[in-house]
Amino acid sequence: MDFQVVVLAGGNSKNLTPLVSKELPKPLLPVANCPVLNYVLHQLEQSNLKDLIVVVEGEDAALLVGAWISGTFIDRLHVEIAAVPEDIGTAGALRAISHHLTAKDILVVSGDLVSDVPPGALAATHRRHDAAVTTMLCSIPVSGPLESGSSGGKDKAKKLGRYNIIGLDPSKQFLLHIATGAEIEKDARISKRILHAVGQMEMRSDLMDAHMYAFKRSVLQEVLDVKDTFQSLKEDVLPYLVRSQLKSEALLNRTPQGEENSNEKVSSQNNQAFISRILANASTPSFHGIYSENPDGSSSTRKTHKCCVYIASSSSYCVRLNSIQAFMDINRDVTGDADHLLSPNNIIGPSPKLGTKTTVGPNCRLGEGSEMGDKCQVKRSIIGRHCRIGSHVKVVNSVVMNHVTIGDGCIIQGSVICSNVQLQERVELKDCQVGAGFVVTAGSEYKAESLAKKEK
Repeated sequence: MDFQVVVLAGGNSKNLTPLVSKELPKPLLPVANCPVLNYVLHQLEQSNLKDLIVVVEGEDAALLVGAWISGTFIDRLHVEIAAVPEDIGTAGALRAISHHLTAKDILVVSGDLVSDVPPGALAATHRRHDAAVTTMLCSIPVSGPLESGSSGGKDKAKKLGRYNIIGLDPSKQFLLHIATGAEIEKDARISKRILHAVGQMEMRSDLMDAHMYAFKRSVLQEVLDVKDTFQSLKEDVLPYLVRSQLKSEALLNRTPQGEENSNEKVSSQNNQAFISRILANASTPSFHGIYSENPDGSSSTRKTHKCCVYIASSSSYCVRLNSIQAFMDINRDVTGDADHLLSPNNIIGPSPKLGTKTTVGPNCRLGEGSEMGDKCQVKRSIIGRHCRIGSHVKVVNSVVMNHVTIGDGCIIQGSVICSNVQLQERVELKDCQVGAGFVVTAGSEYKAESLAKKEK
């Protein structure tokens, strides 16, 4: 589709400590025994979007991610790996690689997005409207409980701060207002000018920004250059473009201060009428484009732009892996109701060896080369590759990564056990995270703890 695709893969996320480390950056964090980045790359490949720049924070992480991609997607995708400094934000990452952007349109995708929505659908919507930016909106996902209880339970309560307040035109094609959760915990403020102009605006709080955007490259680069303090696409660039789409030459040339109030009032009325004319035609393909003239009929060299939306079906799956709870939720989902997301790269090799009277329930996934002793129970859990699990072990609603050793009589509930961990005999863990290489001594009991090696 002649789109240049940028995948913002991240690096070491503080929200995912101790799951991520220098040896396991966020893009390689396993979901159902397959790196989370695989899910985005597979979807792009399916949409025939194969010219990619994968942006990774940190040189070491970039080397690891690049090695995995070259081994997994060889001859399938054309991928350029770009390393950028850590903690510069999504807009900062794009600014750092802007000299690589050459296509007319740029598709930007978060590397932690696990979704079955085709990226090509967003790209097609963007092209159809000739928009400055098109963002994908999807339903807010159901999440498991925050703290206590099994992570397999489905708590319907949406978490404060995950909401967006989104204003759409009546045709639900154009984005007229957006405020993030951090803003609306205080007040939700909408410009009177916009409300007067639009006449009717549908306000939604049941949709989230999926961190997938299509940009007109010339507009994106202008914003990144002029607004050099912008760090976030979601919190800075997108709201700025939404606010500025209603500005015209007339709005930028208001009556100078010091002139009579009556002149200012007339100018304001003209501006309002102009904006009303724009929004009255919001559903036409030429929205904004036909209004490159001033209200008095004179021509203008400044054209307004339009911000569009692609709203995914409510039945679509769309979740970002940006917290430990989200990690648990996604692993649960892709081995359950959303198992259609498992790509061919998830295919497991030789079957694990199971001991006598060991049971593995539905919605589980066992990695190749793993062995389990007698009388074990595994329910709604994922076991990685080459794990050694003793007898009388119970694993429920948990994720166990690769090369983990679990001693006899251990009970693991609602927990994440990272690679190369050793749990000695009779360890009990509930709602815990155990970092890579950690050793839990025999007979230990932990609840809602994060256990990890001290960094040197």
